[in-house]
Amino acid sequence: MIRHTFRQVARALSHGQRCLSDTSGGGVIQSEPSCSADLIKQASLYVHWPYCLRRCSYCNFNKYITRENKDDIMTQCLQRETETLLRLSDVTCISSVFFGGGTPSLAHPSIIAAVLDTVSKQVHIPQTAEITLEVNPTPEGMSKLEDFCHAGVNRFSIGVQSLQNEDLKILGRDHNWQQALQTIKQAISLCPGRVSVDVMFGRPKQTVESWENELSELLKVCDHHVSLYQLTLERGTQLFKQVQQGELSLPADDVTSEMYQCARRMLQQNGFLQYEVSNFARHNAVSHHNLSYWRGRQYIGVGPGAHGRFVLQGEGGVTREARTQTLEPDVWMCEVQQRGHGTRRRIQLGHLELLEEVLVMGMRMTEGIHHKHWELFSPDLGLMEIFGTSTEVQEFLQSGKLILDERGLRCTFDGLALLDSMLPALLVELEGQISPRLKRDHHAGGETKRRLPSQDDT
Repeated sequence: MIRHTFRQVARALSHGQRCLSDTSGGGVIQSEPSCSADLIKQASLYVHWPYCLRRCSYCNFNKYITRENKDDIMTQCLQRETETLLRLSDVTCISSVFFGGGTPSLAHPSIIAAVLDTVSKQVHIPQTAEITLEVNPTPEGMSKLEDFCHAGVNRFSIGVQSLQNEDLKILGRDHNWQQALQTIKQAISLCPGRVSVDVMFGRPKQTVESWENELSELLKVCDHHVSLYQLTLERGTQLFKQVQQGELSLPADDVTSEMYQCARRMLQQNGFLQYEVSNFARHNAVSHHNLSYWRGRQYIGVGPGAHGRFVLQGEGGVTREARTQTLEPDVWMCEVQQRGHGTRRRIQLGHLELLEEVLVMGMRMTEGIHHKHWELFSPDLGLMEIFGTSTEVQEFLQSGKLILDERGLRCTFDGLALLDSMLPALLVELEGQISPRLKRDHHAGGETKRRLPSQDDT
């Protein structure tokens, strides 16, 4: 089963990598349209809205509860940081925008419009660009859907999580199952074919049978994209404390594993093809923004706590940086007002770190990593050279968990559910092959990874 430890690694690495989409993939995924042959000039944009009305019992994301309206200053700062980071990246095209949080559906639609207007004044946004907004299925969220569309949003990601009111209360959600279904219906009427539904399994008291019934009901009303997540305990959350104190318990690992496999079968029977560990689509309604992460494209993160991966061409850079924005909104806003951006940490990615990200993120997809795609990042050492002679990889191949052939490296259907257990061995093998070469390059005068000055330093 895909465990939380892997999802933490993937989440940490998922904030944008480097280069081209793989145009030779099969299944539900099609190549994305590009604005330029020089894809170093293209990136995705993530915008973080940090505020929520309440904190869900399971959530440890960067979110804050505020009773003070700071929309004006937040808008100004989001616009200014967007301008600054676009200038530093020197990209000419933003291929997708994702407004996440927090609860971005709490933001006034004019804020979304203002950010998109700022982007369009600096770079090209294709008419086909995917503009996604996360929505909490509350009456307030549903009432603003049409206005969000007028602001430029053309895709909604709805955090349903459950169709059981009792479970929604345990999770600390501020909606009920009727509101969730109403929001889905309204969103589909506005953006048919471009509505994604998030649903969670492995919840307290949940059984395989109840999960099957719930998913069956959801599939009757959902659009063409489903994101499937296992509930996992996060230290510091209310749910973690409740489980630790014996007030609640989560299903055993073998039960959640059966839930995951059951969901995969049901989704497939309803025309949904799995194209990533947790994501399923029919009629090719994949999330192009998320595909940009998994395929190693550049990614710019704006807002409190946002992450990014891009080359600072505007400063003459040639190596990709990992950038993290200041977490706390008030501090972030002060920094943006003073310096134009709230970047708290900058790390220059070395060759090994970049390949680790390409491996971890690429293996999430059912199409895996094609040889030509890998060569974009590692022209001198191919997948066969790195993994072809590994004893552990051979065991994965022989047991039917991995496939390494003329197409590339990928998980089998059964192996994808066990990816987290295979990744450590793959990463060790990668390091074992790459590190000696890096040491030779270093002695020969090659570049090494280094921490760059943070915002506080500059």
